[in-house]
Amino acid sequence: MRYLYEKAATPASGLRLHLNENTGGCSPAVVEALRGITPEAAALYPDYADAIAAVSARFLVPDSHLVLTNGLDEGILAASLAALRPGPATGPAEAIVIVPAFDMQAACAEAAGAGIVEVPLEADFTFPLKGVLASIGAGTRIIFITSPNNPTGISVPRESVEAIAAAAPGAMVFVDEAYADFSDSTLIGDPVMNAHPNIVIGRTFSKAYGLAALRGGALVAAPAALAPIRRVLPPYSINVAAAVAIPAALRDHDHHARYLAEVRESKRLLYDALDRTGVQYWVSDANFVLARFGEGAGRICEKLRQKGIYVRDRSKVHGCQGCVRITTGVVEHTRRLIETLEEVLCAAR
Repeated sequence: MRYLYEKAATPASGLRLHLNENTGGCSPAVVEALRGITPEAAALYPDYADAIAAVSARFLVPDSHLVLTNGLDEGILAASLAALRPGPATGPAEAIVIVPAFDMQAACAEAAGAGIVEVPLEADFTFPLKGVLASIGAGTRIIFITSPNNPTGISVPRESVEAIAAAAPGAMVFVDEAYADFSDSTLIGDPVMNAHPNIVIGRTFSKAYGLAALRGGALVAAPAALAPIRRVLPPYSINVAAAVAIPAALRDHDHHARYLAEVRESKRLLYDALDRTGVQYWVSDANFVLARFGEGAGRICEKLRQKGIYVRDRSKVHGCQGCVRITTGVVEHTRRLIETLEEVLCAAR
């Protein structure tokens, strides 16, 4: 197999700005809900009624239009298995992945038996609509789109998603919206989903809601698109902790809003700092910023690590040579990162 998820280090201490996690933590209501899990509840298979109702209310869709998953990772795997099983398509099954992309997309599709067709972003990281349309063939079973993109943070125009869904009606168009909370934009509820029932939206509660360790996610689509996905999902893949945490997190609107505000201010502060130091970056719709430090990117990451700050060197990712991805969460953390980064850059010059 050629495609594997690159698992980054998860240090127990230090400032973790390399995994796009919620650096402020989950809502206190989540901790309280977890404390309420009784020995009896831990011994029983969990009931998902409250979690499903909470997610349905959050996305304003009927229960039949969503399925809960063990993080968005399981959603990507389940969608790959559902789309890539033997079917009426002629020739080898193929998955289209716009690169750079989240590693799990190609890894899951390849594990399900598909050939991977990579379509690179344009040189300026704009979405390659013409390239994607030209890559659609008889074997295309699933097309992965990430909006906002990881690692660029740039959103995909809805018109591009619509054009792709129309051009490949027999394929699943999987739109990974892991960072949509920060962009304040989603295709959920958009008329494009009614017009093109082959669109499946993937969401996670790891980022904006701080539930990464509890593994909560969801897929939203027309019931017919979700039916083959439901067939490959285990019946109890969401554990009881996630089942009680998701409703608690979604009910705490103030906590969610405060963290989104912290992210916006953190990005503004980091943009200003990168402007001052002459470092190229891309305006992001997510909770991270991609910046190009050039040949010294690896050295800068190591110097920051030595000072207890972890950022992600993305130099080996297609089109991102010399680039570093930096999580922008709690403002206090971002100020510490900026102060240390300016010291490192000053010393390097």
